[in-house]
Amino acid sequence: MSPHLPRRQTERRGLRLWPVGIVLVLAFTTAVLVAAAVFYAGWDLLGARELKPERRIDSKTLFDLVKLAFGVVAGAGALVALVVAYRRQRVDEDGALRDATRLHTERFTTAVSQLGDESAAVRLGGVHALAGLADDAPTRKLRQTCIDVLCAYLRLPYTAEADLSTNDAEARHTYLALREVRHTIIRLVRDHLSLPLQHRHSWQGHDFDFTGVAFDGGNLSGAVFSGGTVSFSGATFSGGVSGVVDFSGATFSGGKVSFRAATLSGGRIFFTLAMFSGGRVDFNHAQFSDGTVDFRRATFSDGTVDFRWATFDGAPVSFIEATFSGGTVNFSPATFSGSAVSFGGATFSGGTVDFTEATGRTPGHLIPPSGIPVPDGITLAAAWQPGP
Repeated sequence: MSPHLPRRQTERRGLRLWPVGIVLVLAFTTAVLVAAAVFYAGWDLLGARELKPERRIDSKTLFDLVKLAFGVVAGAGALVALVVAYRRQRVDEDGALRDATRLHTERFTTAVSQLGDESAAVRLGGVHALAGLADDAPTRKLRQTCIDVLCAYLRLPYTAEADLSTNDAEARHTYLALREVRHTIIRLVRDHLSLPLQHRHSWQGHDFDFTGVAFDGGNLSGAVFSGGTVSFSGATFSGGVSGVVDFSGATFSGGKVSFRAATLSGGRIFFTLAMFSGGRVDFNHAQFSDGTVDFRRATFSDGTVDFRWATFDGAPVSFIEATFSGGTVNFSPATFSGSAVSFGGATFSGGTVDFTEATGRTPGHLIPPSGIPVPDGITLAAAWQPGP
C-alpha cells in the first residue's frame, strides 16, 4: 500500500488522519514511555537499588527471556492491529456519513421540488418531508439548511386576505390553500422549538429568518428561543379577527430574537405568560398601529427587551399583571401617541424599566396614585414625573 494513500483518502473524504507511519511511531513511543513509567514505579515501590549480576544464565531464565521477546513482538503486533482497526473504523464512519449525506441530498432535492408544485397538497407533503429531513439530518449544518428553506418559503411574496377581491372565489381558494401550507410550517417550527434541548429532534439553538414575512395567523405558543438568531424584522402581523399569532407561554432565554421594524396592522399577537429570561428581544422601530398586542402576565426576569423608537399609535398593548423582576426593558425613546397601553396590576420587583426619553401620553396605570412612590427600577420621562 502506498504510504501516501491515506493522505489522499483524507483529502477526498474530509478526514483529518495522520499518515499511518507517524501514528505507529507515536503509538510505539507512547507505549514504551508508559511501560517505562510502570517499571520505574514498581522499582521504586519495591525499594530496589540495583540489579543482581548473573555470570551464567540457566534454562529457566533463558526460557523467560524467550517468552518476554515473544510477548514484546505480540504486543507490538496488537498495537499495530489496534491502530489499523481504529483508522479503518474512522474511514468506515466517514463513508457512512457520506452515504447518509448523499441520501439526504437526494431526499432534499425531492422535497424542495414538491414545495414548488402547483398543488397545495403536494406542497404540504414537501413541508413535512423537509421537517422530517431536518430531524434525520446527519449534521447540524444540513439541519439548518432544511430550516432555511422552510423559512424562505414563508418569505415568498404573499397576498393577504384583505387584498383579495370579494367576488373572486378561485383566488380565495388559492389563498386558503397557501395559508394552510404557511401555517403548517409555523406549527412545525413551534413543535420542534417546544421539544427539550436534549431531544434529538429539537431545533433550539438554530437560526430562523422570518424577515419581512406576512403573518396572518400562526401558533408559536410554548416555543423556546434559547439560542441562535431569530428574526421577525420587518414582519407584518395582520388579518383581522382570524389573524392571530400566538407566542403565549413562549420562552426567550438566550440568543437574539428580533421584531425590529415589525408592523402590527390589524391582527392580534399574544405574548401572554411568555417568559423573557435571557438573551435579547428587539422591538426597535416596531409600529403598533392597529389590532392587539398582549403581554398580559408575561415575566421579564433577565436579558434585554428593547422597545426603543417603537411607536404605539393605535393598537391596544397590554402589560396587565406582567412581572418585571430582572433584566432590562427599554422604552427610551419610544412614542406613545394613541395606543391604550396599560400596566394595570403589573409588579416591579427588580431590574430596569426605562422610559427616560419616551414621549406622548403616559401609559395607563404606570404611575402609582399620589403619595405612593414610583417602584424602584422604573425611570420615567421628565414630563411623566408625578406631582408633589
